[in-house]
Amino acid sequence: MPHKLENVLARVPPDLEIAQGAQPLPIGQIAAEAGILPEELEPYGKYKAKVRLSVRERLKDVPNGHYIVVTAITPTPLGEGKTTTTVGLSQALGAHLGKRVFTCIRQPSQGPTFGIKGGAAGGGYSQIIPMEEFNLHLTGDIHAITAANNLLAAAIDARMLHEAAQDDESLFERLCPAAKDGSRQFAPVMLRRLRKLGIGKLDPNELTAQERGRFARLDIDPATITWRRVLDTNDRMLREITIGQGPLEQGMERVTGFDITVASEVMAILALTSSLADMRERLGRMVIGTNRAGEAVTADDLGVGGALAVLMKDTIMPNLMQTLEGTPAFVHAGPFANIAHGNSSIVADQIALKLVGPEGYVVTESGFGADMGMEKFFNIKCRESGLVPSCVVLVATVRALKMHGGGPKVIAGEPLHPDYTRENLDLLGRGCANMIKMIANARLFGLAVVVAVNRFMDDTPAEVDLVREAAVRAGASAAVSSNHWAQGGAGAVELGQAVIRACGMPGQFRFLYPLDAPIKHKIETIVREIYGGAGVEYLPQAQSKIELYTRLGFDKLPICMAKTHLSLSHDGRLKGAPTGFIVPVRDVRASIGAGFLYPLLGAMSTMPGLSTRPAYYDVDLDPETGRVIGLS
Repeated sequence: MPHKLENVLARVPPDLEIAQGAQPLPIGQIAAEAGILPEELEPYGKYKAKVRLSVRERLKDVPNGHYIVVTAITPTPLGEGKTTTTVGLSQALGAHLGKRVFTCIRQPSQGPTFGIKGGAAGGGYSQIIPMEEFNLHLTGDIHAITAANNLLAAAIDARMLHEAAQDDESLFERLCPAAKDGSRQFAPVMLRRLRKLGIGKLDPNELTAQERGRFARLDIDPATITWRRVLDTNDRMLREITIGQGPLEQGMERVTGFDITVASEVMAILALTSSLADMRERLGRMVIGTNRAGEAVTADDLGVGGALAVLMKDTIMPNLMQTLEGTPAFVHAGPFANIAHGNSSIVADQIALKLVGPEGYVVTESGFGADMGMEKFFNIKCRESGLVPSCVVLVATVRALKMHGGGPKVIAGEPLHPDYTRENLDLLGRGCANMIKMIANARLFGLAVVVAVNRFMDDTPAEVDLVREAAVRAGASAAVSSNHWAQGGAGAVELGQAVIRACGMPGQFRFLYPLDAPIKHKIETIVREIYGGAGVEYLPQAQSKIELYTRLGFDKLPICMAKTHLSLSHDGRLKGAPTGFIVPVRDVRASIGAGFLYPLLGAMSTMPGLSTRPAYYDVDLDPETGRVIGLS
């Protein structure tokens, strides 16, 4: 059963020390208490497991619980404790207020874990445990995504190599080789390509010479390829590379690059899919570029869609873990919110909402601020899932608001300027403009907003009161101070009570834009309404992509903006609530399998880099005990 923490220390120990000092409950017990049957559980050791989607079907007639999304103001590079708040709120609801509750969060990328940010299990006395397993390999989902993404990348270049060296008949002969009796057979995935081409024949020997050529030759235009390889490491040197330099690949050189794994469309598909069959279809229709006639080329055209689904088949099951206070948590999918749509999986939310029932609560987290993951949660994830959220929790910190008021630069790994550790009401008051804009962003979607002031040790009562009063004046239904980092669920009871009240308030959820609006209209609506910008500049590559995607019929998809998370604008140097800026869209990519278009704003990179002193300096292994040390 959920349990209140004992032996909470006044001086909070390091996160890993707290996590390793806790005794997790057996994952079978967590599952049973959550209502998951033994046959619906796939254990991965003692303290984590995957949950079969059959539980959703079993509980399909159970009404959903309340659905809460946790977001934040624009953060400093240190983060403002959004995951910590998500976990602390869940512990308060479950262990202290007696509610059925589920936490649904993303699996962290090992790029940030070993880079600047560290892990993402929460912090202090509000964490998911075992913390090391959460932050590292978990059940291997990210590794499977890496393998699937790179298999498709290899298939693209291999196909272009073989097409360059063979005529149409030779290609056909090798794709559909004759058996000893002269018979030929299409692989199942080939039938998908035949249907796309409008060829209804099922016997390869019946194809005409022209049909054989259309079937066998993809004729990919290398200049249009958008599919890149991925790696779950911050490796800036792979952002742009030249491939095809081996002695057997001469003449096939081209410039490409790597993204971080969590930016892969395969990751986005995992987060947005609804079933194994749906995932197979999405993987197959991923577009990697166009042929020289300007037609889209898909993973199924390359014959690899089925193989991708095989690599991904186990990933679709959410990963079950627990908080420090024994409340259940799903950890599933991990798309970044500045590059991708930044939310955990739909299937995890669907299962959790059924398990908690109509009186229960599911607390999920959207990445970065209310201009990033929250906007995408509503316009992309809720569109796909059909789920209607109950309220928004907006995390704010005095530290970040002081930065937005013009405070000194905050740099990860360096001591904070004294302005952040002593009272400064003027600086804080000016910075509240960012929070006020984020409250307005959430209210655009027709929902009640609860502001959680995530309290730090140096925050004064006057500073916290200033933030709370500004939040209520801006339209928040409540604004409460929360001390869950230092006290666990006990420190978030008032927040939990405010959330319960907010979930009972009438709301009228609405989307920001209609899907049938033109691509530019959707982009400009987000820039104007969410970011506060004055307009958009489309660079030539973006303009040509918008024209191409409109011609191909991709213009009815939602928009997933890729931009910096350090500002409401595209420029991380613009703090507070800037206005009057023009957003440059340098490129637009199509994630057709995932079901969105993603414009790249400004200098946004899809592969982070390492700093001079990454977090890996502190991570090591105790060779005597095998324990991980230094993970944060």
